[in-house]
Amino acid sequence: MSDDLLLALETKLDKLILLCSRLQQENAELKTRENEWQRERVRLIEKNELARSRVEAMITHLRNLDAE
Repeated sequence: MSDDLLLALETKLDKLILLCSRLQQENAELKTRENEWQRERVRLIEKNELARSRVEAMITHLRNLDAE
């Protein structure tokens, strides 16, 4: 193989290694963000459930007052 071909191959491999490293870093960041979104989703579901429970309790209380 000629020196020019080896140099071109080496350059392409270096670029590929850099791309791979960048993609690994981006993937790690995306996984972190996904975990944060999942935790936020769970928190919001719990908050929504608490609000729903409180509203149902208020409705029940009002119905009991109305029945008296």
